[in-house]
Amino acid sequence: MIFTLKIWRQKNASDKGGLVTYKAEDVSPDSSFFEMLDQLNQQLIAKGEDPVAFDHDCREGICGTCSLYINGRPHGPLKGTTTCQLHMRSFRNGETIYVEPWRCGAFPVIKDLIVDRSAFDKIIQAGGYVSVNSGGIPDANTIPVPKPDADAAFDAAACIGCGACVASCPNASAMLFVGAKVSHLALLPQGRVEAEHRVQKMVATMDSLGFGNCSNTYACEAECPKEIAVTNIARMNREYLAAKLFAEKEKQISFTL
Repeated sequence: MIFTLKIWRQKNASDKGGLVTYKAEDVSPDSSFFEMLDQLNQQLIAKGEDPVAFDHDCREGICGTCSLYINGRPHGPLKGTTTCQLHMRSFRNGETIYVEPWRCGAFPVIKDLIVDRSAFDKIIQAGGYVSVNSGGIPDANTIPVPKPDADAAFDAAACIGCGACVASCPNASAMLFVGAKVSHLALLPQGRVEAEHRVQKMVATMDSLGFGNCSNTYACEAECPKEIAVTNIARMNREYLAAKLFAEKEKQISFTL
């Protein structure tokens, strides 16, 4: 297979950057998108040119680092698929493929197709964890969890934090990511202890980092490689409202006393 690649090249965050055209030839239809880029980079290195920088780790659809905007869609044309799981047989022979990094102010470009997604790490550090002692493994496993809650928590926990939701949203909203992380812990007994403080801290951190608001376009759900549902955003909003009302009630009681 032969492809014309228009790849975004950018030296660093301050560089203007732009699309550069390359020719990819003798590409196997069974090779992954990254294997195709590996092949291109080998050709560039052989010519003494700078290879295209792109982020990857597991190449098994688990780590979420393979964040590429391909032909105007996060992770490419297939639904429920990460870039590293995308194969070249998904494209037409001779097709022109546009490859760009995530477009979001909170995800500045480091180089070429690599963006700094440490903003997500900061949101998790704000409260996306359980710090209370729930006992050892046998003790924790004896805590009863209704199956519907366990299933919903598992579905939310499938989020790999790739940022496709942010890249697809016209407002660069991170609410699907935050909603998934809040829902995962809010549905479990171990996570309920800190639920009120968690959602407030994570939402406040999300807002401070410059992510936009949700406008219910559902683009995040459509492009999420793990097909995280927008119902998690609704759950996060309920958790946030309840936490705010509870905090206000506590203030009134303290003032009365």
